[in-house]
Amino acid sequence: MISKGTIIGDRYEIIKSLGEGGMANVYLANDILLNREVAIKMLRGELSNEDKFIKRFQREALALSSSSISHPNIVQMYDLGEENNNHYIVMEYVKGNTLKHLLNKRGHLTLTEAVDIMLQLTEGISHAHKSYIIHRDLKPQNIMIEDNGLVKIADFGIAIALNAAQLTQTNSVMGSVHYLPPEQAGGHKATIKSDIYSLGIMFYELLTGVLPFRGENAVEIALKHMKTPIESVKKYNENIPQSVENIILKATAKNPKNRYNDVNEMHQDLLYCLNEEVKNQPKVVFKYPEFNFEEAPKMIIANPEKKSDTKEEKVINKSYIPEEKEEEEKEVKKEKNLLKILAIILILIVLVLGGIFIFTKYFNANKTVKIPNVSNLSREDAESVLKENGISVNSEVKQIESDTIEKGKVVKTDPSIGTSVKKGRSITIYVSSGENKFIVENYKNLNFLTVKTKLEEVYKMKVVEKKKEVESLDSIDQYTILDQEPKEGSKLSIGDTITLYTPDIYEKYPDFVKDKWTIQRVRDFARKYNINLQEEAVDSEKTKDTIIRQNRQAGTKIEANATLSVSYSKGK
Repeated sequence: MISKGTIIGDRYEIIKSLGEGGMANVYLANDILLNREVAIKMLRGELSNEDKFIKRFQREALALSSSSISHPNIVQMYDLGEENNNHYIVMEYVKGNTLKHLLNKRGHLTLTEAVDIMLQLTEGISHAHKSYIIHRDLKPQNIMIEDNGLVKIADFGIAIALNAAQLTQTNSVMGSVHYLPPEQAGGHKATIKSDIYSLGIMFYELLTGVLPFRGENAVEIALKHMKTPIESVKKYNENIPQSVENIILKATAKNPKNRYNDVNEMHQDLLYCLNEEVKNQPKVVFKYPEFNFEEAPKMIIANPEKKSDTKEEKVINKSYIPEEKEEEEKEVKKEKNLLKILAIILILIVLVLGGIFIFTKYFNANKTVKIPNVSNLSREDAESVLKENGISVNSEVKQIESDTIEKGKVVKTDPSIGTSVKKGRSITIYVSSGENKFIVENYKNLNFLTVKTKLEEVYKMKVVEKKKEVESLDSIDQYTILDQEPKEGSKLSIGDTITLYTPDIYEKYPDFVKDKWTIQRVRDFARKYNINLQEEAVDSEKTKDTIIRQNRQAGTKIEANATLSVSYSKGK
C-alpha cells in the first residue's frame, strides 16, 4: 500500500487508495505537471518479480497508450512506468461506480437500460478490436459508469488470458471465470469472438440479475461454459422480446462459428432489437454443431481438491475450431509485430524528448528567476514588481475568492510564488474577488430533490448523494435526508461540495420456518439474490418439502454470494 503524498515518477502525487484487486492496486493521484486528477494502477508487489505478469502489464499498456486508441467508452491511458520495482499505468480518472456495484444495488436493470449499456460497450470494444486490441477480461467489475450514464471500459492494461494453472486458483479467478469463453476454458488463445462471448454473458446478467453458469470452484464453472446450454432469459422475465434473447444466444454460442463475426454485427442487432417489427422474430437456429464439433487434444488441469504437489489430475477436453486456429495465430502474430513497431516509435520519441530537455536545461541553467512574493499587492504594483524581475504578466487576470486577502489585491500567481521560471516567461496573476460564502442550514428530514435543486441552482454547489443503510421506511421515504456533511452552521463558498445522506433499504431474510416456505420457493429466493444454497432433506412429521431449519436468522441483511443452509422435511 502506497501512502498519501507519495510522488510517483516525479510527477504523480498519491491522494488516496481507490481499491485493491487480484493483480493491481488503484490509487487516485494528482498529475502535478498538468494539474489534473488521474488514476494509477500499480502491479501488486508479489507479482512485480514475475516476468510473465510484468511483460503482459507493459505490453498491453504500451499498445493502448501508443496506438491512439481513443474512444468515449474506453478509459484513456496516459502513461506507464516503473519506480523501485513498482510497475504502474496512469489512466483517466472516472468519477462513478462499476457496473457490478450497480447490479449489486439494483439486482437487474430494465430492458432499455441494459440495451443502452450494451450499445456503449459494443461501440468501445469494436473500436478496440479495430486497433488490434482484445480485452480478454470483460466483466462488470471492469466497466465504469459515470453519473451521466456514460459507460467506460477499463482494465485493458492488465487483461491476461487464463490458463490451466490459473483455473485451479479459485480465489483469484472466480470473478473472471463467470464470463470465460469455452475456447479459453479449453486452453486456446483469446480472439475477438472471445470478447463477444463475455459481452453476451454480461447482457444476460444485466437483464436477469444472475449469472448463467455458477459452481463451487473455477473448474466447475469453466466446465459448464464448455458443456452446459445457457438457460433462457425468458425464465426470469417472459416479457423480454425474442429479438433480445437471440442476441444473447448468438453472442454466447459454444461454437465460435455460431457467434457474431465481429462486435459491430452485435451492435447493429442491439440498435433495432426493440423495434416492434423484429421483437417477435423466430428463435435463432445455429448453422454449426454446438457440442459435437471437432475436439482438440486433451488438457490436464490439477485437481483443485488436492494440494499442488500431488499427482492426482483431472482431464478436461479442449474444444476448438480447426479452421479458425490459423486465423487466430495470424492475428496474434500481427498484434505482436504492431506492438514491436509501436515500442520502437515510443522509445525514439522518449529519446528525442529527453535530448531536447537536457539540451534546454543545460543552456538555460543560468537564465531563470524565482517568482517574487506579490500577494496582497494591487494588480498594478504586482505587475511592476514582476516586470522588474524579468517576468511578464498575461493580459487576462483571473478572479478568485479569498477570505484573507482584500478585494482587488493579488492572492497568488500561476506558476506559484517562489517557483523558478525562465526569464521572459509569462505568468498569470489571481486577484481577490472578496469573500463569497454562505452558512449551511440544517437539511435533515427535508426532501433530497428539493434541497439538491436549491443548492445547485442558487449556490452552484456540487451535491453528492450517499446512501445510509436503514431497516425500514416506516417514518420516512427514500428521498428523506438523514444526515449531511458539512454540518449546520459551516461556511461554504460558491461551487463547494456538500454531501447529503439518504436511506438505503436493504433486503432481510424472512422466517422460512414460521412462514412455512417450501424448498422450491427457497431455491427461487436463493437464485434471485445470488445466494449459495445448501440443502438437507431430513425425516420429519411436518409437511413434505417444508423448511424446518435455517442457518440465517430472520431479519438479518441479505448479501450476494453468501451461503444459506436449510433443512426440509422428507415427510414421514
